[in-house]
Amino acid sequence: MAAGTIQPGGSGGNPRGRRRRGSGSAPMAEINVTPFVDVMLVLLIIFMVAAPLLTAGVPVELPETAAAPLPQEQEEPLAVTVAADGVVQIGSTEVPRDELVTRLQAIAGERESDRVFLRADGAVPYAEIMVVMGALNAGGFRNIGLVTEPGGPTLTGTGSPESQ
Repeated sequence: MAAGTIQPGGSGGNPRGRRRRGSGSAPMAEINVTPFVDVMLVLLIIFMVAAPLLTAGVPVELPETAAAPLPQEQEEPLAVTVAADGVVQIGSTEVPRDELVTRLQAIAGERESDRVFLRADGAVPYAEIMVVMGALNAGGFRNIGLVTEPGGPTLTGTGSPESQ
């Protein structure tokens, strides 16, 4: 070819008449997903860290026992908590003691199961726990499970880490 001649297509050195990739204003047909993946990974880490914090309730130091845990049910179990300062809660709602039986009766009428889990701080006197258990019984809950932490002492002395 001689200098100054025009090739078919009229684009100089490109025989098909198209521009080179990235050299013009032609739209890109590819989507850059790297920023999207980065944002999703950051959100995943945030939710993994935040999820356990959402389930926190009243801080209660449960006593330890060697008893086996109760089997799980389909219905969300009702939890009644007695804190170290004597405050009683149904779920996460604080309930005055004089309204406890009335609220329990209303809840029992809406539930299929009469099972309730009683969580009590280890510092709460036994008599106080029995008063709350009596209120649970009067409220219509006959199946009461006491919640404890596993790994506590046993009568044979083989259940706790301190005895080994």
